[in-house]
Amino acid sequence: MKGGDAFAGQRALVVGYGISGRAAAEVLLAEGAQVRVSEARRSEDLEISGDPRIELIGGGHRPEHLDGVTLVLVSPGVPYGAPILTWARERGLPIWGEVELGARLCRVPYVAVTGTNGKTTTVELVAKMMQAAGLSSRACGNVGFPFSLATRGPFEALAVEVSSFQLALQESLRPRVSVLLNLAPDHLDWHGSLAAYGAAKSRIYAGQLPAEVHVGNRDDAAAAAVSRQAPCSVHWFGMGRPTSIGVGLIEGRLVARTAAGDLEISLGSNALQSRAFRLDAAAAAAAALAFGLEPAAVGSAVESFESLPHRGAVVAVAGSVQFVDDSKATNPHAALASLDGRTGTVLIAGGLSKGVDLSPLAAAAPGLVAVVVIGEAAPQLAAVFKGLVPVSTASSIEEAVAAAVRLSPPDGTVLLAPACASQDMFRDYRERGERFAAAARALTDGASIGRSGRAHA
Repeated sequence: MKGGDAFAGQRALVVGYGISGRAAAEVLLAEGAQVRVSEARRSEDLEISGDPRIELIGGGHRPEHLDGVTLVLVSPGVPYGAPILTWARERGLPIWGEVELGARLCRVPYVAVTGTNGKTTTVELVAKMMQAAGLSSRACGNVGFPFSLATRGPFEALAVEVSSFQLALQESLRPRVSVLLNLAPDHLDWHGSLAAYGAAKSRIYAGQLPAEVHVGNRDDAAAAAVSRQAPCSVHWFGMGRPTSIGVGLIEGRLVARTAAGDLEISLGSNALQSRAFRLDAAAAAAAALAFGLEPAAVGSAVESFESLPHRGAVVAVAGSVQFVDDSKATNPHAALASLDGRTGTVLIAGGLSKGVDLSPLAAAAPGLVAVVVIGEAAPQLAAVFKGLVPVSTASSIEEAVAAAVRLSPPDGTVLLAPACASQDMFRDYRERGERFAAAARALTDGASIGRSGRAHA
């Protein structure tokens, strides 16, 4: 990694050695800092790689890990009230997230995207639009490739996904264009309240100047209220024809209103995708046009974009029953978006509720024929749907798929849209989706679905 001296003389403690923690440690070291890592897992359980100059201490966080430290870099999974951070605040130490590190190092223009749902799809779309315009760029941040590492790459522009955790610990983010996609209750176990969660999201535009642009969702009342407080120009996206500068969605077409006039952008075959995807495309187009990209590049990227895994893909078909993996729908807002417009559906839902009220899911009952509940939130979900649709409880994703097939009507859909986090049963949402897909394929391999929806050889 190319070296620098932005943090020469600093003695940094990185709390947590996951993807973002590893990236922060490597970048800090390359920029001249002395680096110590405090990790909850035991040293012998860690896969240690990277520069041997990084001091790695496993087995839990202790006050002495802060001795001699001038800066604390915390991973997003570490709660703000964790003792190690309380001790750091008592010592008056600055506490940053990995995104703050990236923001301080970034020397190219970037689009920053946050929201409760749709962040990754939107960021990937924006990155594709930049590339279609001839810019060397990539998606980074919460999407999986750390922002701080991307700042050290040979890129001319970046598309940065930023979570509420990361926003809560940043003060230097200054995107050319910021985006708030939507706002619904999520991660309340971490933030404590919806107001605090919304306040964290508002930090996406806190550092912007009047000449820069924020993109907001005119159809989401909670998000729009936050977006209207932006200190810069606000462009809007949403359903229908735009009434001001921004992008609207009309019958499978994106309609953009710009300072030079109105124009249309084709979605191509992606016009058949979910309403949630099409709105993400509208948000990405609004951000890309505000960034200065040509409409031709925006349209080319949208038309050629392939859906990301675990976000509504059909992963198996048996007879006329489809199995749809939307494991990334980790809160009620996302699950309801996945269910929007569907009928004849058996929903598989459950996991960690993260302190979020699951009762809004009852609104989806008219399109459901049954619900199979799993994980810690199974009793809560069973109560939500009691008396509305038949509910079955399963102890594993494989058992849930088998139960859903028995309950599915002909021409039905078995949909994994958990409305919950995955960590009670799985490593992450990816493993959950992969297990669902494997179970569906195993169940349907060489089988068909009979009139009752039951698989048979």
